Amino acid sequence: MSNKLMLIDGNSILNRAFFALKGPRMLTKADGTPTNAVYGFFNILNKYIEEERPDYLAVAFDLKGKTFRHNMYEGYKAQRKGMPDELAVQLPIVKKVLAAMNIAVTEYEGLEADDLIGIYSKAAEEKGLDVSILTGDRDALQLASDKVTIIIPSTSKGQTTTNRYSPAEIAEKYGVTPAELIEVKALMGDSSDNIPGVKGVGEKTAIELIKQFGTIDNLYENISSITKAKLKENLENCR
Repeated sequence: MSNKLMLIDGNSILNRAFFALKGPRMLTKADGTPTNAVYGFFNILNKYIEEERPDYLAVAFDLKGKTFRHNMYEGYKAQRKGMPDELAVQLPIVKKVLAAMNIAVTEYEGLEADDLIGIYSKAAEEKGLDVSILTGDRDALQLASDKVTIIIPSTSKGQTTTNRYSPAEIAEKYGVTPAELIEVKALMGDSSDNIPGVKGVGEKTAIELIKQFGTIDNLYENISSITKAKLKENLENCR
């Protein structure tokens, strides 16, 4: 029975491919249209199709415009610049080639690619499928489970290396569960998305707090047990 699904964060992998192969002698078509991201994207895609041998495959992309997160927090990604023109012109080419390869492309107004990946991953897991998620975004680590593996490639000078994360690898690297990583991220914030965290709380401190208290709710219920005065003050100020 077919039972393996691979989900790809198209924007994440495309960005990685673009910047890994960006330079003064960038690949182009005869008319000057850049193709470095197209080349890098499909090198990465084909590598992991060959390795994973999925029965089902889909590539998720962001759409332009605001998402539900912008409605929740107007500063979300406010510092981000738009996609570089040299990359934007390659996106339609990538989608055209994916269609020619009969690979499903999924995008939905108001959601980001990683939202779609989370939805499909959970649905597939409930159906008993094994899922691999190919992305450059470590936020996806929260989705890891006994049925879901996160694959994060690293590309340099055209060479791609692989980091694979199951709950065991996440526990070994971070000392917490995939679900607890959500709590860690909430405490420390995310500068890449312009989301503030608790002042003075970085990854190390956030992990220590979640290892001790399990959840942010439990942390605040027991905030009197925090012995470091400044940390306690900063936590209180972020209630």
